[in-house]
Amino acid sequence: MTGPSGSGKSSLLMLMGGLERATGGTVTALGQDLGQLGEDALARLRRDNIGVVFQSFHLIPTLTALENVATPLDLAGAPDAEARAEAELRAVGLAHRMHHYPAQMSGGEQQRVALARAAAPRPRLILADEPTGNLDGSNGAAIVDLLFDLHDRHGATLVLVTHDMGLAARCARVLHLTDGRLDEDRAAAPRTSEGLRA
Repeated sequence: MTGPSGSGKSSLLMLMGGLERATGGTVTALGQDLGQLGEDALARLRRDNIGVVFQSFHLIPTLTALENVATPLDLAGAPDAEARAEAELRAVGLAHRMHHYPAQMSGGEQQRVALARAAAPRPRLILADEPTGNLDGSNGAAIVDLLFDLHDRHGATLVLVTHDMGLAARCARVLHLTDGRLDEDRAAAPRTSEGLRA
């Protein structure tokens, strides 16, 4: 999704993830009418099916990278939470940082932890809100490649909010919002080996 600041991209993403409630209309995600679900049901839907990657990471500062990734799995009752967390951290290149705290890591490393946390439950839907916005160019490019890899490895649908038109062009479909309204909906260029199929 693209569009100017304030056009509603992040709000739409939060509605899709059940993190905000719509004031009108219907929001359907993963076959569920989110407006009909109570808070507990929404929390279960997110826990079991939706991974969210925020621009500002949202890691718990008092937990290590491993604990940040394993905690949602523990809360879901996964018996192999630590092993899955370790595997996802290895997949994003952080085997050597598992026992470090967020303050001990760079911004790019913190975003990798956030990606591992989003991917560990093996969600059907990954929502990414400007995931490269706080990163320099090289770290941002690495994070984008990792997002596409997560999509390919887990077969999840990736919905991405970005101002970067080059990144948007790598997606299978591009939505453009203006003032809270869909201004354009088009298929992007045919997928290349490094592209994304949403």
